[in-house]
Amino acid sequence: MRVLVVEDEDVLADAIAEWLRREAFAVDVAYDGDAALERLGVNAYEVVVLDRDLPVVHGDDVCRAIVDAGGPTRVLMLTAAAAVRDRVAGLALGADDYLVKPFALVELAARVHALTRRAGPVAPPALRRAGIVLEPARREIHRDGRYVPLTRKEFAVLAELLRADGAVVSAEELLERVWDEHIDPFTNVVRVTVMKLRRKLGDPPVVETVPGAGYRIR
Repeated sequence: MRVLVVEDEDVLADAIAEWLRREAFAVDVAYDGDAALERLGVNAYEVVVLDRDLPVVHGDDVCRAIVDAGGPTRVLMLTAAAAVRDRVAGLALGADDYLVKPFALVELAARVHALTRRAGPVAPPALRRAGIVLEPARREIHRDGRYVPLTRKEFAVLAELLRADGAVVSAEELLERVWDEHIDPFTNVVRVTVMKLRRKLGDPPVVETVPGAGYRIR
């Protein structure tokens, strides 16, 4: 899942991004509204964490642009204004949720998780295939009853392959969904991550490489 954090306080923006990366999200950061619109024009995001009071282009205008685009992107609006009228105004712009500063990062992450579930089809409580059971809420993976410890990126790659339900997922799609905009498009990080994932999942191998196309779980 890919998230855009738009916040002009760079320390706060970077703290939010780092916390969400620990939750296995791919996170991009913009420090003003113009940069946010530029990234939104290039990348698809499930959720935008959007500060309302932004320089260059106001957060309200960024929110309107997201809503007018008509896509599945959800908006979590941040603001220092705690008055009810301010929260109502933000939601009236089309924001899906509203969080008043200061806030706990754990609460923000929980709200982002909730919005990702609304950004697409309802996900089952567990993803299952080929003896693998992945529980997103508990961040646990078992294969044939055996617990499998995975890194955040390995977990995210496995989740994308399981969501595909046997269809092929290309390396480019995995880069887009699991890593952020700073990743080198010519890197071999997907191949290396899949190799480590195969080793941890054990025998018989279940992650198949489809030459010239990508990967799938048989």
